[in-house]
Amino acid sequence: MNLASIPSPANGVWHLGPVPIRAYALCIIAGVIAAVIIGERRWRARGGHSGTVTDVAAVAVPFGLIGGRIYHVVTSPEPYFGADGELVKVFYIWEGGLGIYGAILFGGVGAWLACRSRGIGLPAFGDAVAPGIAVAQAIGRVGNYFNQELFGRPTDLPWALQIDPGRDGTVPGQETYHPTFLYESLWCLGTAAVVIWADRRFKLGRGRAFALYIALYAVGRAWMEALRADFANELFGVRVNLWTCLLAFVGALIWILTHRGPREQVVQPAAENSDPAAGDEAGKDATGKGGKHALPARKAAAGPEDGAEPGATDVPSTRDASP
Repeated sequence: MNLASIPSPANGVWHLGPVPIRAYALCIIAGVIAAVIIGERRWRARGGHSGTVTDVAAVAVPFGLIGGRIYHVVTSPEPYFGADGELVKVFYIWEGGLGIYGAILFGGVGAWLACRSRGIGLPAFGDAVAPGIAVAQAIGRVGNYFNQELFGRPTDLPWALQIDPGRDGTVPGQETYHPTFLYESLWCLGTAAVVIWADRRFKLGRGRAFALYIALYAVGRAWMEALRADFANELFGVRVNLWTCLLAFVGALIWILTHRGPREQVVQPAAENSDPAAGDEAGKDATGKGGKHALPARKAAAGPEDGAEPGATDVPSTRDASP
């Protein structure tokens, strides 16, 4: 045994009477709360209304959880549909198994639906919440520590993680492994910091901050996947998740290169224009293309509720988004 290794928790579930309290679920909840707090602050700094991120998250988070589970089940179907699989465990989300790319894709659909009903352009909204999502991932990965999952190949490094024998990915005779979930958690925190810095330095808009987050995460996740030793389905001899990382990186890079231009000055229309019928027209202002609701939206975005001085509603915002 490596005396300098990190021990794994013997238990990730505590009981409050008959109610199980699971560390994995607590980490996900904590991550969502952190993402909403960071997103709210950045959205208000962009000129958006207070409470918008919370409202959109109420729709996007359930979509994201469903999408994350679907991605996991589709890419790792054996435990559920294999010869010894248990179909009912498809719904055992507390045991782990949320694919981040599925969560982002389906969560994005939920966010688009919620934003569209308010006349908000999804690219501008994505730029505001991107760092918070990365922080949420970092916190959520701590849940994998309690579940003793998503670790890498055996190693004797001082920060190696002790894993109980018999778990998926363990090697007979080996006790310590790369804590790849910890690597990913730290990478996500670094990604959040880089996106915030780049957003301030280059005034990113039109979805480029969100695309930068996707590109950076894909690079780190690809490296972590290369360290993993657990079973994974492959395509042409390469883990499916690595292919997903490649597609995500290329797609994000293309978006960054093809959506240049000044940051949106108007990100959210006035309340009277944020109905579903006005969504498409008002949303043009949040993508930098103008629209008939631009002036009322700017006044609402710079109104007293956001701390603007009286008479300053016609001055373009120069505020930087901050976490």
